[in-house]
Amino acid sequence: MLMTPGLALFYGGMVQGKNVLSTFMHSFLALGLVSLQWALIGYTLAFGPSQHGLIGGLDFAGLDGVGTDGAGRTVPHILFMMYQGMFAIITPALISGAYAERLKFGAYIAFTLAWTTLVYDPIAHWVWGPGGWLGKRGALDFAGGTVVHWASGVSALVAAIVIGKRKGYPSRSHTPHNLTMTVLGAGILWFGWFGFNAGGAVTGSAEGAAGAPGLASLALVNTHLAAAAGALAWAVLEAMRQKKATMLGVASGLVAGLVGITPAAGFVNPGAAMVIGALTGAACFGGVLLKGRFRYDDSLDAFGVHGVGGAAGALLTGVFATAALTPSGVGGGVLAGNSSLLLEQAIGLLAAGAYAAIVTLVILKVIEKTIGLRVDAEVEYDGLDSALHGETGYAIGGGGTSHPAPEEARVADEAPAAVGAIATA
Repeated sequence: MLMTPGLALFYGGMVQGKNVLSTFMHSFLALGLVSLQWALIGYTLAFGPSQHGLIGGLDFAGLDGVGTDGAGRTVPHILFMMYQGMFAIITPALISGAYAERLKFGAYIAFTLAWTTLVYDPIAHWVWGPGGWLGKRGALDFAGGTVVHWASGVSALVAAIVIGKRKGYPSRSHTPHNLTMTVLGAGILWFGWFGFNAGGAVTGSAEGAAGAPGLASLALVNTHLAAAAGALAWAVLEAMRQKKATMLGVASGLVAGLVGITPAAGFVNPGAAMVIGALTGAACFGGVLLKGRFRYDDSLDAFGVHGVGGAAGALLTGVFATAALTPSGVGGGVLAGNSSLLLEQAIGLLAAGAYAAIVTLVILKVIEKTIGLRVDAEVEYDGLDSALHGETGYAIGGGGTSHPAPEEARVADEAPAAVGAIATA
């Protein structure tokens, strides 16, 4: 649960000071919106009795029948429900990094509820639900590489393209206003990820109860080592490319390593975890550079880190998985002489990615045609905090809250070179 406020800090520090609270809202309000959606309908759609492997039935709607018994698991059914609910909460919050600083508040609410119901819940059932078709095929996802990171990352890319660039991007600077806040958020994410990954070992079937503490310990160690390797890999690549390693880069790299190890955490040994973390850190470093090349505005690199990292981690699971750690009948990965697992991982990515992209596009278009997606230009220039929420993050000057007046900013959009020359003079 603490990961979602951690994400608010991580994202909040990277936006302009005039939008810090609206960015916080994208994470904190998800704790309210998705928690209730999950209890009323989401959990049963994801984990109810399977309907042809595609969606769960309505047996657990409103948490009917979700009690304190184990229900075939190592923990009470209701605890399993809430643990899984935390995955559902943070996943749409991850997408918000793509549309930060420009989305209407009503559009955020509508999108979050629709996306969780129509995208997250079905994909979670495919992979983790009883009888889900991808899980039955043998696709592995220990804690959400495909379900959480890949699905949210692909949807974030679609959102960034459909909603469009922030005004003035990239000619006008949108410099992070508080990197210390971002680093604090990264530290909280690193810590919270131990529960995110290791928790999966003790919420599974009762058959694995005896080995659950050992598996949880392995997942925790793998999580930590992958984060360390991802941070170092990003720092090295930054130093090679621009002669300096940045704190933002290290924070981004550690998150990339965490994303990469998520699908593999309980299926690989620590040596492989370090390799996965380093390779994912490098892949996400390149993924972040894509937006400059293809000129889309993924504000806080939701696709570059979570989309690319989720895909890399899922595929690398198919390479490094150890047969002794995977479910019976699945076998190890490519290095264990089993290429079929890599194929199943790729099929899972293609299916989940295509579904997430198409449904996200439809959701966004419906919202665009009804209540609209973007705030007005005046609101975007003035800042979403005061315009949408009637408050500011910093009451006492400074803090990155200064910004151009609307007319000045419009001129900057139309003639950045001229304004730059005036500013320099």
